[in-house]
Amino acid sequence: MSKTLNIVSFDVPYPPNYGGVIDVFYKLKALNKLGVKIILHTFEYGRGNQTELKNYCKTVYYYKREKKISQLFSKTPFIVNTRNDDQLIKNLKSNNYPILFEGLHSTYPLLTNYFNDRITFVRAHNIEHNYYKGLSKSEPNKLKKIYFNIEAYKLLKFQKILKKTNYILSISPFEQEYLISKFPNKSIYIPVFHQNNSIETFEGKGNFALYHGDIGVSDNLKACYYLIKIFSKTSFPLKIASNLTNLKLEKKIKEFSNIKFEKLTDNNQLNTLIKTAHINILPTFQNTGIKLKLINALFNGRFCLVNDAMVLNTGLEEICNIANSKQEFTKQIEILFQQQFTEKLIKEKQNALAPFNNLKSAQKIIDLLN
Repeated sequence: MSKTLNIVSFDVPYPPNYGGVIDVFYKLKALNKLGVKIILHTFEYGRGNQTELKNYCKTVYYYKREKKISQLFSKTPFIVNTRNDDQLIKNLKSNNYPILFEGLHSTYPLLTNYFNDRITFVRAHNIEHNYYKGLSKSEPNKLKKIYFNIEAYKLLKFQKILKKTNYILSISPFEQEYLISKFPNKSIYIPVFHQNNSIETFEGKGNFALYHGDIGVSDNLKACYYLIKIFSKTSFPLKIASNLTNLKLEKKIKEFSNIKFEKLTDNNQLNTLIKTAHINILPTFQNTGIKLKLINALFNGRFCLVNDAMVLNTGLEEICNIANSKQEFTKQIEILFQQQFTEKLIKEKQNALAPFNNLKSAQKIIDLLN
């Protein structure tokens, strides 16, 4: 029997080119493949209407995300308050199907009492107040730092909205542990949805290390400068790849002949870099969620060198190399550049990554609809 599901997305989930929307887009694809009819409600604020979504959704509604200075002074978090739309509530009320809210961002309708008798889910993409607290620590701009701290406080208070939902779908074991302690019997771990269907890792050796990420995010920019300090003391090649440019960062990179910046124009370019690198090196300074760039690096790349904050409580620790200081990173880089990536290591990856199966994860959601 076919099922119908409303999905409320915080952003247009196509193209799937950054963390949160990747999970949303590949969830749509997997649910659609298993016969779920999807009514997608999505906020649009720069990504445009996307005809590709019609391939997986019965109906797509777009809503404008209205941002006003006055919304900063509300008790409701800014990321929630700016996704308050009367037409969204009207459209959700027009049917009686279950509703999946993507992130706390999209849960404004739960502040009303219209959906108390509906089956509702919230996909927890992060422990949001921890995520914003982490952003504040990495942010050099004082005004933005204040905003992130205030938003973190509001999000901590606001998370009680999760009491009003039937199920919380956590995205990693780390989030699951936290959410099950706060909301017993509600939180269920559903692994992150992603673009990979099989392990595409090459055996042998590459001749460079790769860091990739959105350098518009302060944590990623901080990681770039951290790696520049490490590689400036070695002769090993490092490529930093991003779809954005940063003149200050590029100027710093040009001081060192073994470090290069590569501007990304499409996903194929990034996939080629991930596959041909010898080491995908991915430090982070925020232990929140599970980073999709880690999943992609493991499915497609050779060695993956990370710190605890990137991999702890993901279930993927055993197939990563781990370093937690500049000295440890330097030592691991020296060791790994001497090693071949073998068939045995690929088989270890296959076993560890088996739970990250989109169709199995989608089936878990369908089972909850019953």
